[in-house]
Amino acid sequence: MSQSFDARLTRRQFLASTTAGAALIALHPYSAHAAANQAHLRIMETTDIHVHVHPYDYYADKPRDTVGLSRTASIIEGIRAEATNTMLLDNGDFLQGNPMGDYIAYERGMKEGDMHPVVTAMNTLGFDAATIGNHEFNYGLDFLMKSMAGADFPVVLANIAKSQGATAREDETLFKPYVILDRMLTDGAGETHPIKVGVIGFTPPQVMNWDRKHLDGNVTARDIVETAKSYVPEMLEQGAEIIVALSHSGIGSADHTDGMENASVPLAGVEGIDAVMTGHSHLVFPSPTYADFAAVDADKGTIHGKPAVMGGFWGSHMGLIDLLLERDGNTWRVVNTMSEARPISKRNEDRSITALVDDYQPVIDATQKEHEGTLAYVRRAVGQTSAPLHSYFALVADDPSVQIVSIAQKWYIEQMMQGTEYEGLPILSAAAPFKAGGRGGPEYYTDVATGAVAIKNVADLYLYPNTVRAVKVTGAQVKDWLERSAGMFNQVDPGATDAPLLNPSFPSYNFDVIDGVTYQIDLSQPSKFGPKGALENPDANRIVNLMFNGEPVTADMEFVIATNNYRASGGGDFPGAKGDTVIFEAPDTNRDVIVRYIVEQGTINPSADANWSFKPMEGTTVLFETGPKARDYADDVKGVTIEDAGEGADGFALFRIQL
Repeated sequence: MSQSFDARLTRRQFLASTTAGAALIALHPYSAHAAANQAHLRIMETTDIHVHVHPYDYYADKPRDTVGLSRTASIIEGIRAEATNTMLLDNGDFLQGNPMGDYIAYERGMKEGDMHPVVTAMNTLGFDAATIGNHEFNYGLDFLMKSMAGADFPVVLANIAKSQGATAREDETLFKPYVILDRMLTDGAGETHPIKVGVIGFTPPQVMNWDRKHLDGNVTARDIVETAKSYVPEMLEQGAEIIVALSHSGIGSADHTDGMENASVPLAGVEGIDAVMTGHSHLVFPSPTYADFAAVDADKGTIHGKPAVMGGFWGSHMGLIDLLLERDGNTWRVVNTMSEARPISKRNEDRSITALVDDYQPVIDATQKEHEGTLAYVRRAVGQTSAPLHSYFALVADDPSVQIVSIAQKWYIEQMMQGTEYEGLPILSAAAPFKAGGRGGPEYYTDVATGAVAIKNVADLYLYPNTVRAVKVTGAQVKDWLERSAGMFNQVDPGATDAPLLNPSFPSYNFDVIDGVTYQIDLSQPSKFGPKGALENPDANRIVNLMFNGEPVTADMEFVIATNNYRASGGGDFPGAKGDTVIFEAPDTNRDVIVRYIVEQGTINPSADANWSFKPMEGTTVLFETGPKARDYADDVKGVTIEDAGEGADGFALFRIQL
């Protein structure tokens, strides 16, 4: 049965029927000026919600005005009121990403007939369709399929298959590859006409590495662009008049390479696709971030001339694409477009946050039970810490929040190696800071006070439900693993004054610190590896004085490194961690191991041991930004000389290091 877009305009029609209400409605120009043979279709996008249904930070255990689908939802009715015809789509990564996701997956569970709170919220809002992001696979296929069984909307995903055929069209896909929605459009004259809207979904093929434990032998992945080239003609054959691509894939290179992770630019170039919803990168489009990208117009919000949008993350923005459609015989064609991303909050000059919208109460009410269950889940104490656990200096010095993760991983793998052929090999541990500011903002840091440690604190230390892995590597691979990590830093000229230290394009989760060895980082050297892990400067040697038990690490030495499934299977493209060095795959998550370690110890002492530092450069200073609360801990940082350098940008604090 065809669904009329006007069926969702009850509030708009009510407002328009009142004198005061009519003044509140500001119709979009496309709706206001559409001719008799034209219609305005507004397509709304949410993306990368990561279980942030309520405006609440479960790690900090306090409300937060910058997140929450309930906040994003509150502008949906207003957005619908601005346009004659609307659709609401989700672009993936909604089942995992905060403690509510873990509570549902690990504590409450998903039995047959259970409803996932995110799906409940999406049903409440009347989503038209959604696709699957890479993080939907984190809890396994059974959990995913049970969660999506409750969706009142179609779920599409074209490039993941239970069994592959000779071409994508012959695949037995995990979800429907696409859907063609029969809708009724109201034109500028108030007349209604049918339209067939095709919606197709894609996720990064890298899921086969990132969640190999769950996916290997169960599904396969195809390249995003090649899959689109196969299915889009079929969608047109099936009568789709406009086609929207739900691309859980970032905006990257315009040059297509097989299996690329961020494929939205070449995807937009596929003939037949009319609009592209993007995500995965946790950024906003249109925005100046993409000003210099090939085939991208960051002002107009187009890619290859087609409208595109990326609506931030955790509900921070609602992505909007406006299409002015014109009746061309018995079909519709796009004649004009606009794109924007509407925020739910703004940061003021005094660093405070102003909420731009209120909660949409039906979403809050529908998921309140799960919210309260999550609060109880994260507040349980599991032990004590004798020192604060914070990540304010995790990118510039050995850090307690990373240290405790490494210690717990090493403790676990030492037990697992007993009685195996690898018993007796030296065991190292690699861990990276997950909450270290950056795009998350000046409050996005781990900060656990001395005293009781609860589950919410462990989730804060380790954001992702990764499982523990062990890899066997050589001394040469240990050095290059650290060289890859050292791409976090800019090259610094000796004698420079206040040079910027951190490379903003390098994600903190790729800054692995390896515990069990000692080493220095020579910032005068260029990075040996590029941002994605490609070898760029083969002769560069940032890692110097690499030692194990006080002796130099030689190329032929052998080590076991405790890490996680993401890193061990190739995530980040690290030497020694490409999937072929794995010797142990744990059934336990890194978080569970940390909890077990804290429970066994009773009281932990997470003080960092300064096993790494920068090589001294006389007369040289560098600057870096971190959260303002770092000032409470600056005097206690070991292995580096740090001083306050005033205020940074966007609410961050600025610090100086004497190298």
